[in-house]
Amino acid sequence: MKKFEGILLCTDLDGTLLKKDGTISQENRRAIEFFQQNGGFFTFVTGRMPFFARHIYLDIGPNAPIGCINGGGIYDYSTESYVWKQELSRDVQELVEYIDGSMHGMGIQVNTFDKIYFCKENSAMERFRRITNMPNLVLPCRQIEEPIAKIVFGDEDPSQISLLAELLKSHPRAKDFDFVHSEQTLYEILPKGIHKGCVLPRLVKHLSSSPMKTIAVGDFDNDIGMLRVADLGIAVANATLGAKQAADCMTVSNEEHAIAQIIEDLEAGRLPL
Repeated sequence: MKKFEGILLCTDLDGTLLKKDGTISQENRRAIEFFQQNGGFFTFVTGRMPFFARHIYLDIGPNAPIGCINGGGIYDYSTESYVWKQELSRDVQELVEYIDGSMHGMGIQVNTFDKIYFCKENSAMERFRRITNMPNLVLPCRQIEEPIAKIVFGDEDPSQISLLAELLKSHPRAKDFDFVHSEQTLYEILPKGIHKGCVLPRLVKHLSSSPMKTIAVGDFDNDIGMLRVADLGIAVANATLGAKQAADCMTVSNEEHAIAQIIEDLEAGRLPL
């Protein structure tokens, strides 16, 4: 039996596997290759859509499908298809229109399972397109016919994001959905019960008929679900307070090759798995 056989290691991307400049350190690359060669399953779980994470997948070469849409999907690049996905109820349009009418400056985008539509423009949405190089597909929410994966609101002012969260959670339909603060400037509506942790047991079932141990690594509030669900949840040193409180233990920061450190500690028996 290989030393990492029966272990699934899932990491967040930004602020965890990736450095501040969006690159992957050579230390992390070598450690991931070593982990996979010795029987471990490695992948990432991200808030991104599969088409927006393809270049990272090709760069890293995970040997398992990825978790995407903040837990709303599992995507297999080898077959170019979703292993599993959860559609957002069309009733979400009521919340979108409520926010649009209450917060006129709030940016709004609708993510289907293969496109991003920009329904309401502002500086946060302009910045998102500049960073992601996404095409500027403009369409009102009610005119989008494809199944919806998630709704993303954006504003450069953190106080506006806080107000947005309060308004959404006070709405009578709030109980039908889940919400997550995915970045400092972004806030999302997800299907009820969906978070990053949802993909871990589904990935295990997809990968093996035998039980597996799961490790999750993250840094932000949208990682809390998988940090709690995993057999071992690890927060990087640069994580938010919420992520640190949800984790079982901590490791070094994303700038200090956190994934390589975890794999080294796992091999040395320093982690309680």
